[in-house]
Amino acid sequence: MIISATPIIYGLIFVAVLLLVEGIYLLVFGKSISLNSRVNRRLELLDKGARREEVLEQLRKEATQHMGVKGIPLYSLLAKKAQKANIAFSPQALVGVMALLSFVAFAGLSIGTQAGIALRIALAIAMGVGGVYFWVNGKASKRIKLAEEQLPDAVELMVRSLRVGHPFASAVQAVAREVPDPLGTEFGIIADEAAYGRNVVDSLRDLAERMEMQDLRFLAVAVSIQQTSGGNLAEVLEGLSKVIRSRFRLFRRVKAITAEPKWSGVFLSGFPIAVLLVIQVVSPDYYDGVKDTPAFIPAALIVAALLGANMLFMKIMTTIKV
Repeated sequence: MIISATPIIYGLIFVAVLLLVEGIYLLVFGKSISLNSRVNRRLELLDKGARREEVLEQLRKEATQHMGVKGIPLYSLLAKKAQKANIAFSPQALVGVMALLSFVAFAGLSIGTQAGIALRIALAIAMGVGGVYFWVNGKASKRIKLAEEQLPDAVELMVRSLRVGHPFASAVQAVAREVPDPLGTEFGIIADEAAYGRNVVDSLRDLAERMEMQDLRFLAVAVSIQQTSGGNLAEVLEGLSKVIRSRFRLFRRVKAITAEPKWSGVFLSGFPIAVLLVIQVVSPDYYDGVKDTPAFIPAALIVAALLGANMLFMKIMTTIKV
């Protein structure tokens, strides 16, 4: 029995690429960039002695820098995700990280495998770009999910602040002080912009569009209507917080109901690929008798198309929009 280590080496190199990009990010920006910090990044920058306008300028630049440079080759694939994740790397720095990771992957492939130069270059570029995209996508998903969980508490904090007589701008500042990242820093940007004369509603709308959160759009609309027509904003926001919490309960219920079919779909879609990898590791010469026949390539393409269709339909069947 011949065991090929090549697929394992490919997997280990890709994992190393992911760990390296996370390590570079933490090395450059430190723990202040982490979403797990109890003190949001804006307050931490202010505590270090930076002036308020300097912090505002830096945070606004980080929040909007990715969507203005979609013309950079390969960067348009992840610009939107990088904006949602609020990646502090500049677009040029992120492209440089892709190039560095591609070089590291190429070196690893050259040391650990005997693949041809063209294949190594293609795999290295795929690992460098794909690794950064996978990392940014994970950061964006985690950040948006955490912001959605924080929003009801932030709205309730604003309600309590309004009920004791504070203006809405002070309520936003309370959220900026008390809530950790990501919403703490985002509402801190809104509070600072309001202090320099910008309309709070415009800032809320920009935040909602940047993060693509429907609940933030509801918040911006509620505040806009109150500013235009008047009314008790505290009662409106209290109702909004209840609606957001009810939506979360519904989302979790749907998630629980669809958990079994989703994992069944993952198993049915991943099992053929897993079997193919096991065959390649345990018996690399398994297909030697048929791979040179005229029907092998068309049959392989048909199987790949059917497997892709299976994944697509499994995804459609287990996705319920609420």
